[in-house]
Amino acid sequence: MTDDVANLPFGIDFGGTGIKGAPVDLATGEFAQERVRIKTPEKSTPENVAEVLAELVGQFPKSSAPVGITVPGVVRHGVVGSAANIDQSWIGTDADRLFTRALGRDVHVVNDADAAGLAEVTYGAAKGRRGLVILTTLGTGIGSAFLYDGVLTPNSELGHLEIDGHDAEARAANSARESEGLSMEKWAHRLTTYYRTLEKLFSPDLFVVGGGISKRSDEFLPLVDIDTEIVPAQLRNQAGVVGAALYASA
Repeated sequence: MTDDVANLPFGIDFGGTGIKGAPVDLATGEFAQERVRIKTPEKSTPENVAEVLAELVGQFPKSSAPVGITVPGVVRHGVVGSAANIDQSWIGTDADRLFTRALGRDVHVVNDADAAGLAEVTYGAAKGRRGLVILTTLGTGIGSAFLYDGVLTPNSELGHLEIDGHDAEARAANSARESEGLSMEKWAHRLTTYYRTLEKLFSPDLFVVGGGISKRSDEFLPLVDIDTEIVPAQLRNQAGVVGAALYASA
């Protein structure tokens, strides 16, 4: 690794099954070195995750460059405010302070969907798009990011809208499709209800659909019957790491 690469910002994507990280070249939005992945600890408390983060970053040469880390929850000024799909001990944790101390580097924590939105508006499907872009990630839950003329408005949490008496992600997340054995056609019907609700509330110019299932977008997106343009994300599994590095460098 050259000195230039060593000084690039580092992005880490903290997920339910794995924690992934790499230095990122912000000129291209690409990893400057091969990504490292470590399994998420079974009890994923902030302290346990901090240990894994230190292990991960320790596999790269020492650097003083900033580190961005995604968290699947609301983040206000570095403090985690929700924990729908992670250990409840995250709520109220000053993750910026905890991880800065654990890594010995300047750390900035960001919601995972917001990080993906930053990556997509800078390098991917939303690049150059004006007006309101709403990115949604379809996975265990539904994450969301609001981007207006390329500027992020954080912590939108549109997966928790109540639609027809249900938490939206309980019916429309990819995990619901898997657990209920839904066909793509039946799932697309639920997605249509979800995205029509977002249309009525926010009148966006573009929807970008991310999450691992986006690689199969040709099987379900054409079946989603809405008026707004809807397209798959382009960065896919790299979006969290790239967006976290972008956030840390802002």
